[in-house]
Amino acid sequence: MSQSKNSSLQTRKMIYAALFLALAIVLPFLTGQIQTIGQLISPLHIPALICGLVCGWPSGLAVGVLSPLLRSLLFNMPPFPNAALPMAFECGAYGLLTGLLYPLFLRLYRKENHLPAILTALVLAMIGGRIVGGTARAALLAFGIIGSQSPYTFAAFFASYFTSTAPGAAIHIVLIPAIVLAMEKGKLSLVVGGGKA
Repeated sequence: MSQSKNSSLQTRKMIYAALFLALAIVLPFLTGQIQTIGQLISPLHIPALICGLVCGWPSGLAVGVLSPLLRSLLFNMPPFPNAALPMAFECGAYGLLTGLLYPLFLRLYRKENHLPAILTALVLAMIGGRIVGGTARAALLAFGIIGSQSPYTFAAFFASYFTSTAPGAAIHIVLIPAIVLAMEKGKLSLVVGGGKA
């Protein structure tokens, strides 16, 4: 890749990352800032997951980590540090994992239809991100960086990161591949047809 093309690609990645970060700031307003609905739908996860799929892992990681921290700074939602810090690890892992796994499964499947690769990367990233988020929460609690009103058991972890977020995960599995495929069809993806991540 020539220096000018590489520079153009990096500029586009920065612009995309800024747009996804802005989307992460605005999207949770659709839940009306109601924490229960927000936890159910998890709108803050969507930009990080999509960014990793269309921009690659560095942009996905950056958007994922910065989204909850910036939102907490601006609106105190998610509250800092108890919610914002674990969520920064979780969302960062989403962007990182989708960005790393999607190109891998594109090469592995070698299909014109990219849906299987998107779905595989997405589901594995969602599982991995939840594990990272839960582990980060446990570590932050252990070091006294965040607090909790009740013991953080495995049951509490599973309920918080898997059971209560299942409806949101189902929405993401339907919505995100449709968006990514539409972006690829419109030649807006920087991973497929727009250069290597």
